Amino acid sequence: MAWNEPGNNGKDRDPWGNNGKNQGPPDLDEMLRKVSRRFGGLLGGGKSGGEIGRFGLSIVLVIAVVVWVLSGFYTIREAERGVILRFGAYSHNVEPGLRWKPTFIDRVIPVDVESVRSLPASGFMLTQDENVVRVEMDVQFRVVNPEQFLFSVTNAEESLSQATDSALRYVVGHTRMDDVLTTGRERVRQETWQVIDDIIEPYQMGLQIVDVNFLPARPPEEVKDAFDDAISAQEDEQRFIREAEAYAREVEPKARGSVKRLEQEAKAYKSQVVLRAQGEVARFSALLPTYQAAPELTRKRIYLETMEELYQQANKVVVDMPAGNNSMIYLPLDKLSGKANAVQPALPAGTPEAESIPPSNEGANSTPIPLRSGDRFSSGRN
Repeated sequence: MAWNEPGNNGKDRDPWGNNGKNQGPPDLDEMLRKVSRRFGGLLGGGKSGGEIGRFGLSIVLVIAVVVWVLSGFYTIREAERGVILRFGAYSHNVEPGLRWKPTFIDRVIPVDVESVRSLPASGFMLTQDENVVRVEMDVQFRVVNPEQFLFSVTNAEESLSQATDSALRYVVGHTRMDDVLTTGRERVRQETWQVIDDIIEPYQMGLQIVDVNFLPARPPEEVKDAFDDAISAQEDEQRFIREAEAYAREVEPKARGSVKRLEQEAKAYKSQVVLRAQGEVARFSALLPTYQAAPELTRKRIYLETMEELYQQANKVVVDMPAGNNSMIYLPLDKLSGKANAVQPALPAGTPEAESIPPSNEGANSTPIPLRSGDRFSSGRN
């Protein structure tokens, strides 16, 4: 049952206290006058209205000033720099620490200037040889000028992203696909870094590129198997090259040692021949004055000395008998033959050296004997 319906034992539940009187909504003007009288007594509408009113107004003003002052304190962290906007215009920068600003006049925007931020870039790009590759790059940068970072361009990070994409497409477009995938990756990274710096420098974004990471590029999935085979072949090529270099490092010292040994042997042989020739010359020079003093006697002495040396090494016996002499001379041929065989040791049967030597006959075995310079001179004379 509603509060204003009859039948409630004569008690109408009227919230305005009309006791059953059926009236309209309350008078708003009357309510405002009541509120005005209450606050007017507090601010000067009472018995001592002027003093009490001024006191209340002072309290309100002091509270407002305290709240305004307290609301102006703020803190800038160690890695940040604060950018102050006064009535919406740039004023100055503030260093880390506890600071104060006039509220509703200054606005503080903290900017992190020490952290290194990362900006990825990727996409399918066309190479110089008209192939398509998927390239991914990660640009790392940090803020060096907070004012330029906030107000030089609309969005510094978005502008850097566009510059990175443009630089990457330019460099990849002037590079062959094999270089992008394998050996030319470092060159692509360096050139992209340089192009990004050239693009953002005129805009003065307040950014500094710290590093550019060129992630592994890959071909489209349709031709991935063929490119994997090509990369595997290139790796095998590099492996073979390293093996060849290792073999060269192993063989080269041995070859150098052999060359050095042959060179030393040649020098030794040269010295031997030169010294032998000098000895022959010295011997001939020493013999020449004697020959000039007594030619016939010298020739005969040289001849006899030469024949003596020959007969000492040979097993042949030559007997010069005068004509008409029938005397028999006993010669121990068996002892002479044994002495000649003892000069040359017997070789084992069946060896090539033994087969190459003809069988020796008694009284017919001879060995070659080198001639001296004097011998050659004597034989030439005869």
